[in-house]
Amino acid sequence: MSANDNKPRAERPTPAKRERKCPICGKPRSQAYDPFCSKRCADIDLHRWLKGGYVIPGAPAKDEPSDEEE
Repeated sequence: MSANDNKPRAERPTPAKRERKCPICGKPRSQAYDPFCSKRCADIDLHRWLKGGYVIPGAPAKDEPSDEEE
């Protein structure tokens, strides 16, 4: 019987989660900044979101008529 058998299922680390790395720099993840390794990498990711670096492509938005055109 292994040591993990005594832990509740939610507390057991899955093999995939243990092996996953920081998506910004590739270093091992930090529990405090999961899924990142540090505050620096978390801030880099936030900056990318705020600047529009993560965009899901889609159909162009239609122009809405302004109040003056109606």
